[in-house]
Formats: sequence, structure tokens, C-alpha cells
Amino acid sequence: MKLLVTGGAGFIGSNFIRYLLGEHADAAVVNFDKLTYAGNLENLAAFAARPEFRSRYRFVRGDVADPEAVAAVCGEGFDAVINFAAETHVDRSLEDAAPFLRTNVVGTQTLLEAARRLSMQRFVQVSTDEVYGSAPDGVAFREDALLHPSSPYAASKAAADLLVESYVRTYGFPALILRCSNNYGPYQFPEKLIPLTIANALEDKPLPVYGDGLNVRDWIYVEDHCRAIQRALLQGRVGEVYNIGGVALRTNLEVVRTLLGLLGKPESLITFVEDRPGHDRRYALDSTKLRQELGWLPCHSFEEGIEQTVRWYRSHSDWLARCRSGAYRDYYERHYQQRGELLARMRGKA
Repeated sequence: MKLLVTGGAGFIGSNFIRYLLGEHADAAVVNFDKLTYAGNLENLAAFAARPEFRSRYRFVRGDVADPEAVAAVCGEGFDAVINFAAETHVDRSLEDAAPFLRTNVVGTQTLLEAARRLSMQRFVQVSTDEVYGSAPDGVAFREDALLHPSSPYAASKAAADLLVESYVRTYGFPALILRCSNNYGPYQFPEKLIPLTIANALEDKPLPVYGDGLNVRDWIYVEDHCRAIQRALLQGRVGEVYNIGGVALRTNLEVVRTLLGLLGKPESLITFVEDRPGHDRRYALDSTKLRQELGWLPCHSFEEGIEQTVRWYRSHSDWLARCRSGAYRDYYERHYQQRGELLARMRGKA
């Protein structure tokens, strides 16, 4: 089994490559990644250097929205493509949606077309629960729910999903879509809630929490997500959408307080900041279809997964410091400490 994994230097992609190659001795992976600020080859460096994986893993730098680069790498011949490549941070999409449209929409179409022309056997699109928009209290979205994205990021992912579905219907292309809830775990870039909170708390810095902190998310440990992707790759039905939920609904404030307790830090570090525009109140997924058809269940409770995550970041403080020393430092200053100025500028354009 030879796989092209796009965006494999990022958080979920790198965790998936480690999981897949560890589980399948016959698998080989080419990791195709543009290496934006959140793509980090260090995420796989030690793994790729191990003798048992050295001959089965290779990195190729490239942009999924570049037709020539995509055609060149796809021409090597693959059994399947798993598309993780995406701009993912909602806040960044509020300030400039253009990179999200290029990577998430144009990039997906570029990959689809290359894979279709080469008659690849399977295309797995890694999407998000954010395409459904905010879920009312007591509701968990099924796969047939209407798409109602709130942010430019979510809209770009919804557009990509629709492109995938169009290739299935128009060309009979063997693709499927996976929509997952919020991931957490090792190697997540420290702009998302959990690694940001850990990183700031370890340095006794303020912990920004949007609005009243009561926005609800369904959390899943990244390895459980990787197991679901593996099941769908091997057993999923072509043309189908599968939801992947962690069954761990928590408010953002609950998550931050849990992390502070594990880190032994005071809740006085919590700093409520003005809510972002279009902030969905609640996400919740119904994963019944995935469980019944593919026999998948999450193996990690939120309590187990979050403890493992905290231990990982504590023991990888050098990795965390390197992430925070470059682009992230400037980003933090601009988007959190100067939050009022950013929101005022946005309102001025409305």
C-alpha cells in the first residue's frame, strides 16, 4: 500500500503517518507538504530516522494548489491520497481568507483532478465538524445535516467537501469525506486552545478565553482520529461521509480549568477577551454511522487524553519553545494582546 499524504508535516497529518506506518508493515508514505508556519518536519524527524521506517517514508516539499507540483508527485503512482493539507486556524481566516481559499478549495480540486486522471483507488478528504455550523442544545449533527459554515475557514472546508462529492457523482471517483471534532494531542501548533493554554500557563502568561468561555466543543484525542481515518481508508464506502466524534463535550472554560489543575497553575491566569465574529456556540457530532459500519470507538477518554497531552508538552519544552520563538510570537501579539484593535478594524470593513 503506497499512500500520498498531503499536509503530513502538520499536527494531525504527522500523527497519522506515525500511526499508519507503525500499524502496517507493508505501507509506504510520501509526505507532500508546503511547510507553512504550522508544518514542521521536526514532527517526524526522529520517527523517520528509525531503520524500520527509513525506507517507507519520504518527504516532498510542494503546494497542493500548484498543478505542476501535484502532477509530478502523483505521477510516482499511489494507491490512495489522504488530504490533510489545509489552512485551519479560524482567527487567521477572519483577517485574510485568501490563503484558505487557495489551499483548502483550489488545492483540493487540484489534487482531485490529478488523482482522477491517474485512476487512483481511493481519495480521503479530511474535513471538520465546523462545516455544519453551530449545533442547538441537545442536537448532534449526522452526516446528512445541512452545511451552514460560519467562518471563512469553515466555508472553505465546506466548499472542498462539495467538490469531492461532485467528483464522486460526476466521474464516479472513489472518494469519501471524514468530518472530525476538535483534535488535541502531541505536536499541535500552539495557536489552538489546548497547546496555547499549556504553553502560556507554563510561562505564567495570560490565558485568552473568548467571550464567556461557554462555547462547547467535542474533543477527540488525535490517535483516535488517526484510527478512524485508517478504518475509513481500508473499509469505508466510496461516496460516503463519516462523522468522527470524541463524545467529550466540554466548554472552553472547562478545558482551560482542567489544564490549569493538571499544571498546578492558578485560575487567575484566565483572561476573558472579546468574542470573535461568527463564533459558533456549540459543536456536536453523531458518529453512529462510523461505529456501526466500521466498528470504530474512541479508546481515550478526555481525562486520559488530556493528561497524556500535558505530559507530552512538559517533556517537549524545547519543541514548544521553538514553535513560539518565530511566527507564533508575532501572531500572539497581534491577535490576542491587541484584540480590540483587530476587531475594530473588522467592524470598520462591515
